Amino acid sequence: MQPPVEQADLLRQRGVQVTAQRLAVLRAVSDRPHGTADDVAEAVRAEIGAISRQGVYDALGVLVDKGLLRRIQPAGSPTRYEHRVGDNHHHLVCRSCGQTVDVDCVVGTAPCLHVADDRGYEIDEAEVIYWGRCPACRKRAGDTQAPASTGKRTESTRGGP
Repeated sequence: MQPPVEQADLLRQRGVQVTAQRLAVLRAVSDRPHGTADDVAEAVRAEIGAISRQGVYDALGVLVDKGLLRRIQPAGSPTRYEHRVGDNHHHLVCRSCGQTVDVDCVVGTAPCLHVADDRGYEIDEAEVIYWGRCPACRKRAGDTQAPASTGKRTESTRGGP
């Protein structure tokens, strides 16, 4: 088992200049998976002081482009960022409160990458988002019945990491 790589070393390995802002953005996303850019900006400001909104967006863009962070864009929700990269996991999103959680592929390694007709594409990623209500929102609504799966899901594939 290898020791964890320091975040500054991770940036250097990907050819990214190490800055206090980028390190703070990495930490913020790591501490708040599925946070929005505004969530990240708030955390970064609390840690290092002033940083512009554009500075946060720029850092997020570089870190996503270099494969250090992942951008997810649930329909009707703000773009969110996470540090879990390199696997093909999916997400559950609560329709009421917006809570977003990771879910692993059901079977094997990325079975969702095999489509009936790839139309000549080289598919390297699939994004599946399951929608519903989280347990806390169900409880607040007085819903005491076991959740029933509706079978609804949105599935999209995107090229690139």
